Amino acid sequence: MTTTTATGAPSKAQRAYDWIKSQIMTQAFSPGYRLVLASIAEALEMSVVPVREAIRRLEAEGLVTFERNVGARVSMVNGEQYRYSMETLGLLEGAATALSAEHMTAADLAHARQLNVSLEASLKNFDPQAFTETNHEFHRVLACRCPNERLNDLVMVEWERLNHLRTSTFSFIPERARASVNEHYHILHLIETRAPADAVERAVRQHRSATLRSYLSSRADTHEEPQRRSS
Repeated sequence: MTTTTATGAPSKAQRAYDWIKSQIMTQAFSPGYRLVLASIAEALEMSVVPVREAIRRLEAEGLVTFERNVGARVSMVNGEQYRYSMETLGLLEGAATALSAEHMTAADLAHARQLNVSLEASLKNFDPQAFTETNHEFHRVLACRCPNERLNDLVMVEWERLNHLRTSTFSFIPERARASVNEHYHILHLIETRAPADAVERAVRQHRSATLRSYLSSRADTHEEPQRRSS
């Protein structure tokens, strides 16, 4: 949630939060990077108090961890975190999409379908990072009408955490992209035909689970421990 001052401008804590988070998401602050409060405060021309508040928020989101005798660091990445985040996102996104479905407009559905058509066309010259970005927008459109703001916030947190954990899962499992597109069409069909909410929720949850299973299977086949990959 964005915090503002009486004048409507972002508070210092919000500015610090936005700046630090941007550094993490763009990998300017990579996993393991030590966050020195005094240095950040100096760069932002503010005291350490709002910086400390911002870092606490980031810790709650899982992007920052505190180590004894070390301080705050950008969270490290491992396969277990990725699995938990995907499982959590499947549950949250499934619920948000199901609640959103009955409120979606014809324009929303047309936009989502066009995004999936673009994803399908991109399979010919596959770019994992571009596919991931369009894929994210597709799911954002499907969930955009969810009336539960708290649920929306939780979905956003998991999306951002997943982006931190892995730039593009499809870099590792490009063969999964075709199946993902087909599953998108199935989800769209359910929404367009006014299928029961639990059917929509189940389809979205299974869609996320299928990607996770495919990824974990690929890592097991190559006997590699999941690591962060940059594009």
